[in-house]
Amino acid sequence: MMQILLKTILLTLVINTACESPEIMQPIEPREISILFLGDSYTIGQSVCDSCRYPAQLVDSLEIFSPDTKIESEIIATTGWTTTNLLTAIETADLQDSYDYVYLLIGVNNQYQNKSFSVYETEFPELLDYSLSKVNGIASRVNVISIPDYGFTPFGQNGNMLKISEELDEYNAFAKLHAQENDVKYISITDISRQGLQDFSLVAPDGLHPSTKQYTAWLARILPVIKEEMF
Repeated sequence: MMQILLKTILLTLVINTACESPEIMQPIEPREISILFLGDSYTIGQSVCDSCRYPAQLVDSLEIFSPDTKIESEIIATTGWTTTNLLTAIETADLQDSYDYVYLLIGVNNQYQNKSFSVYETEFPELLDYSLSKVNGIASRVNVISIPDYGFTPFGQNGNMLKISEELDEYNAFAKLHAQENDVKYISITDISRQGLQDFSLVAPDGLHPSTKQYTAWLARILPVIKEEMF
């Protein structure tokens, strides 16, 4: 099912590309692309298979779209990580000096663990600076993804849904503004997560995290952004 959804998205993108910019469809020289994904449970795909999480779906889609492109990816993420945990992890991680693209999605556990918002205000910019350093300062190659709203899940219904949404809106507004100030791309997927109570298939079996289907819906927004940069 996931492969069918991926192929549908890719077919639509190819048709649109052919109509708008025919020259882009010329043969592409073989090349290698490296991508670094930084985050938490939403990045590692808690409760879905390894090939179902958004980083894997993105890599698979790019390889389908451009078979001559070899893509290497690395994920630095763990369920429950806050910005503090991610900063600590990258300090000791054995990463290569630079990557072609970096994706950053972090902050939900700051909110969930009731950390002071000032921690995010201090540490998110540090993580964004780190991301920029990994792409040699090329801002267009860093992508910040908005934080999903777990209030719109069966698990989230056990808490204060309105409070969760308002606080995550604050986190996302800060991330978006800081990304824009640094000419970094900001990709919003929060509205997709907020359909979780209308469509339970968007939620993983644990009742909290995104399902494969939701990650595929994210891909429909993430893929065109990197495709524009790559091709």
